[in-house]
Amino acid sequence: MSTSADDGAPATGPDRPPGAASSGTVTAGPRGLSAQEVAARVEAGQTNRTSQATSRSLSAILRSNVFTLFNLILAIAVTLVLLTGRWPDAVFGFVVVINAGIGIVTEYRAKRTLDRLSILTAPSARVVRDGTEQEVALDGVVLDDVLLVSIGDQVPADAQVLEVTGLEVDESMLTGESRPVHKAVGDEVLSGSSVVAGHAVCRVVRVGEAGYAQRITAEAKRFSVVRSELREGVDKILRVVSIGIVPISLMLFWSQLYYTGGVRESIADGTWRDGVVAAVAGVVGMIPEGLVLLTSLNFAIAAMLLARQKVLVQELPAVEILARVDVLCLDKTGTITDGHVALTELRALEQVEGAREALAAVAADPEGNATSQALAEGLADVEAAAVRESVPFSSARKWSALRTDAGAFVLGAPEILLAGRADAPATTALAEVREAADTGARVVLLAHAPTGLPPTEAPLPEDLVPALLAVLGERIRPDAAQTLEYFRRQGVRAKVISGDNPDTVAAIATKVALHGEGERVEGFDARRLPDDPAELAEVVDAHDVYGRVTPEQKRAIVHALQSRGHVVGMTGDGVNDALALKDADLGIAMGNGAPATKAVARVVLVDGRFATLPGVLGQGRRVMANMERVASLFLAKTTYAAILAVAVVLLVWPYPFLPRHMTIAGSLTIGIPAFFLALPPNNRRYLAGFLRRVLSFAVPAGVVIGAVILLVYGYLRPLVGTGDARSASTLVLIGVSLWVVGIQARPLNGWKLLLIAALAACAALAVAVPWVRDFFALQVPTAQEAVVITVAVLVGWVAIEAVYRFFVPWLLRWHRA
Repeated sequence: MSTSADDGAPATGPDRPPGAASSGTVTAGPRGLSAQEVAARVEAGQTNRTSQATSRSLSAILRSNVFTLFNLILAIAVTLVLLTGRWPDAVFGFVVVINAGIGIVTEYRAKRTLDRLSILTAPSARVVRDGTEQEVALDGVVLDDVLLVSIGDQVPADAQVLEVTGLEVDESMLTGESRPVHKAVGDEVLSGSSVVAGHAVCRVVRVGEAGYAQRITAEAKRFSVVRSELREGVDKILRVVSIGIVPISLMLFWSQLYYTGGVRESIADGTWRDGVVAAVAGVVGMIPEGLVLLTSLNFAIAAMLLARQKVLVQELPAVEILARVDVLCLDKTGTITDGHVALTELRALEQVEGAREALAAVAADPEGNATSQALAEGLADVEAAAVRESVPFSSARKWSALRTDAGAFVLGAPEILLAGRADAPATTALAEVREAADTGARVVLLAHAPTGLPPTEAPLPEDLVPALLAVLGERIRPDAAQTLEYFRRQGVRAKVISGDNPDTVAAIATKVALHGEGERVEGFDARRLPDDPAELAEVVDAHDVYGRVTPEQKRAIVHALQSRGHVVGMTGDGVNDALALKDADLGIAMGNGAPATKAVARVVLVDGRFATLPGVLGQGRRVMANMERVASLFLAKTTYAAILAVAVVLLVWPYPFLPRHMTIAGSLTIGIPAFFLALPPNNRRYLAGFLRRVLSFAVPAGVVIGAVILLVYGYLRPLVGTGDARSASTLVLIGVSLWVVGIQARPLNGWKLLLIAALAACAALAVAVPWVRDFFALQVPTAQEAVVITVAVLVGWVAIEAVYRFFVPWLLRWHRA
């Protein structure tokens, strides 16, 4: 064991600022801090407590789902209707509650799940205080604490090694480098790294926000909202509508009061309430409230379906981004590989009796490193030989040795064990080593020592007989190749980004057929990446595999791809991935990843299975392709409602509908069919331009519906009165709009035809059943009204079919030209 030279008390006191780094002088010995020194540091704020959030806060979830422009407009409309006492006309207000509730419940469930996942691997830390070993909470570690770490522990704070025995740490969560790092006295071990071999006594030199992992994640902790083209499109419509809502509402209100005899008379006899209700009907009709609700509902359904596959969606709009991703950046360690070293091949060289049993004995070491653990798993069926004598591994020597009843054996790096040798056995062994190394594998050699255990201070004897060559590699996930093939078929370009050696990364990318079966992949050394953004974008477009990538470079690669118009998805599990995940259009974290990484990711693969990503992509495409199909239903309503509002103002007519009429028509021709049409699978790749494509049909269809309603209402109102004319207009609206539903449902199969027939039957029942008819203020049509309704519906069908077959294709061709 190596030991520090100084066992004195700490030279620096608790007067340093909270989270500050220690002076660097090794002063804390095995006795550790006293209770008084610990209390002083706690008082000074020099503890390991951090403000790191593992998920969105509840207040942030509430704000994003409640305080929206859509909710504000509808809340005002509901309040105005309730003031009139016409509560049946306020039922549309439930949309506000349902829409906000879906978002809040789904995102809060994601938050709770993520918080449960965020517990550190090590629930407590072992420290020495007052000369005794104690267990304390991770945030109870203070500056200058003497920390004990051994195999399996996660380092809770940055610390300096005081005493060490074969310590190796895995820093892949921090640097992306998958190989264990040997630590000697005086070296630092970083918070977030894990001990994979040996044990050590360390002194904490940085705590809290000053820690290495915390410094990396400080910027990543700032939350950013998902960019959703679907929601942005709806928001654009709402902004346009909101500009016209106030003047149109005031004009509607004035026109209704004027129609009923003027302001004074309306206030005196209470008919002002009719004006308010009519104005609200016009306003609500112009708001595509169902589109916002269905958007949230579809996002929520997708999130729940993904949750069954152990995929956690933190923000509902992230589902949409899944459909738009065209470049997927993959972290090698933890994504393509599972982060564990495995014995992939055991090659026999010279025939040496007892060699396999001796190698199994090395693997049986309870404090062995990652290599020993890999050998133990690979040699589980081999009975380990009894060890009579051993020489522990040293990172300086690069070898260990043991003696069994079959003789002495040395295990280590081949280039060390066979250094300077040119004999046939050595030459053959080194050729095998080079062949294995070309595939990105790590190799260790077991050699027989005929003269017994070699001395630790002298050079190795030249008569070592190469016996076994253990080929080690990161364990590739069995589903990685199949998953990458799926993305290739779907037009998604995959890039592998790692902190490992570029050749190693390229070899693994070749094994999983990143570019197709049999296609060799070349790795690019990130140390040669240019700093200029334009040059970087060119390089990033040309290469798909990168090694020696720093956290800052991962982020720069994401930005470079985005500058070329790509929608970028990024997977990762380590703290080193947090910044890149945050800036990617879609950050995907592994469930066993660092808390900071999961906090900034949009999606978390709870079980860390790479194979779930195709299902994630499929859900995103289903939502977007189907939402584009049904959005026309909602925006057609916005169009005809705006036309009707302006028309009745100019003509000084009573508004053709009550809010309850808009409710039943919207439910039967928009809300219910849209819900069902948004559910079927749809793997069509989504392309930008959602709003343009939707409006090219919705606006002309809405114009047709608005014109037909005005003709029917204008013709019938003088003949049968306002009430019957409103009822007839509602039935015409339902009939013509069902044709729009049929167009959007094409190709029409059995269940879609049944759906449309059921909707038409519900409309008929609403007129036939007295209490339903009374609630929705409908009337049974007279013979004259029935003829007008039938003719109007047929004219509307023909006109809308013409729009769909001829006008829309011409408009889209014109736009592309």
